[in-house]
Amino acid sequence: MKSTFDHSAPPGLRRDLRAWYAHGIGHLLLETERGQLDEVLPNLFGYHLLQVGRIHHEDLLASSRISHRVVLDADAVAGDAPASVLRACADELPIASDSVDVVVLPHTLEFESDPHSVLREAERILIPEGHVVVLGFNPWSFWGIWRRLLARQGAAPWCGRFLGLMRVKDWLALLGFDVILTRQYFFRPPLQREGVMRKLLFMEKAGARLWPHLGGAYMVVAKKRVTTMTPIKPRWRPRRSLIAAPARPCARSMKRV
Repeated sequence: MKSTFDHSAPPGLRRDLRAWYAHGIGHLLLETERGQLDEVLPNLFGYHLLQVGRIHHEDLLASSRISHRVVLDADAVAGDAPASVLRACADELPIASDSVDVVVLPHTLEFESDPHSVLREAERILIPEGHVVVLGFNPWSFWGIWRRLLARQGAAPWCGRFLGLMRVKDWLALLGFDVILTRQYFFRPPLQREGVMRKLLFMEKAGARLWPHLGGAYMVVAKKRVTTMTPIKPRWRPRRSLIAAPARPCARSMKRV
């Protein structure tokens, strides 16, 4: 089934996703995912870090030791996004091949018409042994049930196409990645009442122990394999150029402005 949140969708749905993350259950999930990234990013090194897709105005990459960090978002417009956020399509990145050390995809795949193309772009721009970090919603969880009930309303995030963890891992393997870490988190149902959510806090520890594959969301960290057919580029070479050409909106983004 094709997601209603793709290139042909009305503009502003990504802003709706950011608004959802700013309040209630969305904010609880944001805090959890920031904690997950804070545990992983300090251990990933290099010169350039790229985040594709923006789920909140706050910096999700602050814990990284990589100093040069760039965020690309298809809906970024002047005055609506920080100066560090550039406009580009997730499946047509204006980035040179083999130039980025870490790519972060925070719930980017669920809201693209061709998520496999997004992963192919991530593979293209990553250096050998570079890392991709994927955050996704788990369709086999309370969150997946909510998504099936609310998808017809067209509201974020329920209008997205939730991708199973095994499918994402299979895609990564086909593209030449080795999965080095998977985690599932947020085992409570996505209820908006704060009092109820506090009472259900026990489900986090219980879920991680008793039903670890039913978390509402997951994180995957994968490393790009070194190709044996070509020489390995030395890590001590001069700094790479990140932008392949002057960044400009893709054709599809131009149509939606």
